[in-house]
Amino acid sequence: MTDAARGSRILFVDQSGELGGAELALLPLAIRHREHGAVVLLQDGPFRERLEAAGVTVHLLVDAGVSRVRKTGGLSALLRAALPVYRQVRALARLARDYDVMFVNTQKAFVLGTLTRAIVRRPVVWFLHDIMSAAHFGALQRYVVRGLARFADATLVNSQAVAQALADLTGRRDRAVDVVYNGIDPSQFDAALHTQHRAIRAALGVPTDAWCIGLFSRLAQWKGQHVLIDAVAQMLVDEHDALERRHVGGARERGAPAARSTRHVEVHVVFVGAPLFGEDAYAARLREQVARLGLEPRIHFAGFQHDVAAWMAAMDVVVHTSTAPEPFGRVVVEGMLAGKPVVAARAGGVMEIVEHGKTGLLTEPGDARALASALGALRRDPAYAAELAEAGRETARRQFTEAAFVERVDAALARVADRIGTGHQAVPGQV
Repeated sequence: MTDAARGSRILFVDQSGELGGAELALLPLAIRHREHGAVVLLQDGPFRERLEAAGVTVHLLVDAGVSRVRKTGGLSALLRAALPVYRQVRALARLARDYDVMFVNTQKAFVLGTLTRAIVRRPVVWFLHDIMSAAHFGALQRYVVRGLARFADATLVNSQAVAQALADLTGRRDRAVDVVYNGIDPSQFDAALHTQHRAIRAALGVPTDAWCIGLFSRLAQWKGQHVLIDAVAQMLVDEHDALERRHVGGARERGAPAARSTRHVEVHVVFVGAPLFGEDAYAARLREQVARLGLEPRIHFAGFQHDVAAWMAAMDVVVHTSTAPEPFGRVVVEGMLAGKPVVAARAGGVMEIVEHGKTGLLTEPGDARALASALGALRRDPAYAAELAEAGRETARRQFTEAAFVERVDAALARVADRIGTGHQAVPGQV
């Protein structure tokens, strides 16, 4: 850490109390700066508990009027939020006066931070973890972000895909942004790499010798759990048909009538994650889909789990099925660190992580048949699956380290801190 970054008093601002990707990225930064920094959360939850357990000072600024604002909401919702936003800005300004820099980590935090900047004149470092497109955000939200983007004194993004979407939104292709890929501490995955997975499988009712597919994500439509369910149904049909063809061929050679195979293919799926942000209806539809396809014995809903590394160790393959472009793809890197072959959707930041056929497999988003084919190839060829897993693990350990991530963020903070120390005014839109 540079001297400038080390001495800066940084107020981190995040809208969520849940442990999402943006929050997991913020955690090591907040810990790094806990001596002179603090975190403001706009909602309470397990993220606050993790921060406080690590010795980080946390301020809660919870206002139901702001919490109800959704990223696809319309003008009426924004107008109703005007007074709550004003209250939040005033409260954030009172806190920000005691700090040198505001580091805003989510979209609501960004809006509040830039409005607060006008009151307390503290520079804003914006870490954008979202693809600002119609697939993820409403027109009004995109308009607000486009108008406020120039007031960020430094802009960080977690993939080239995010940078491109921001440039498309603002029309400013000359805007300075730093691409800082999220980093993950590999130690927990190293520790779990050779652990026994019998207990986890037994608790779910998954046979020890089953071929187990893990999908690690909150249950949400765009995360694509329904695509994996359809893919597994297709896998079972494909393998049954292959058995039928072998039996028919053998029977013809012997001159005997063909016999229908009744062999059950031991493929199981574990969904690790829970519905958040009002997505319970989608979770219910997933269970209905499983029942309709007769897959209840093979599909397991494990809910939210803290020890992701241990659960990944219990899988044979880790799958990513988002139907819209992912800003980064943290779970993809985690699967690689866990030493598992990864099959991921070919879109967004994931394409900057996985090299198809070398460090994992990529399939088109939403294409259940292609996903079934990729999974079937890995199941039929364990040596190829192991080769992909090893190459993926080496790549993740080399390119997506937590240490490199923190250092790059600190470098951006230091540039802002240097301007403060020399008396220069921050220039909107420049690092």
